[in-house]
Amino acid sequence: MAKVELKKPIVEEISASIKDAQSVVIVDYRGLTVEQDTQLRRNLREAGVTYKVYKNTFLNFAFKGTEFEALAPYLEGPSAIAISTEDATAPARVLATFAKTADKLEIKAGVVEGTVYDAKGMATIASIPSRDELISKLLGSLQSPITNFARVMNQLAEKGGAAAAEPAAAETPAAEETVTAEAPAAEEAAPAAEEAAPAEAPAAE
Repeated sequence: MAKVELKKPIVEEISASIKDAQSVVIVDYRGLTVEQDTQLRRNLREAGVTYKVYKNTFLNFAFKGTEFEALAPYLEGPSAIAISTEDATAPARVLATFAKTADKLEIKAGVVEGTVYDAKGMATIASIPSRDELISKLLGSLQSPITNFARVMNQLAEKGGAAAAEPAAAETPAAEETVTAEAPAAEEAAPAAEEAAPAEAPAAE
């Protein structure tokens, strides 16, 4: 009974950790140096991944009745689990990247969004870009046409402004010619009025 009571808090801790997990990966950490283990934990923590070493017995108890129960056959030898509740591919990606410089780290298997993958399958999962990378690429592809469209519209606006300015400039000389043409007509009318005035004076006498 004492042993069962000691196991219970640990099993509950694991159960709480995997409750909302999008992925759980089992790894064999044997052979890692203290420095490598510290760096691995830091890398996983920065990626939002929980990493902890547990006895296989505790893991088996916690996995029972869940989608992670399929990992039971891989619980042999020392085991640590990497858990992510946000990015399903993060644990595999970080672990696989770290394993390139620490060949003692071995990914045994994992469950990603309800599907069980062996070591080979996890290697494929690890090659999938993160959600942020995918969103960034998507936004980049969407922004490119928008940028091109804005550039074209700007060019059309500039050309339209120049075209509108040319007719306005062409109309200005015509207005000046009209004023000039009317001026002589006014000057011709003035002498005619002066000639008519003397002719009317004798009639008044």
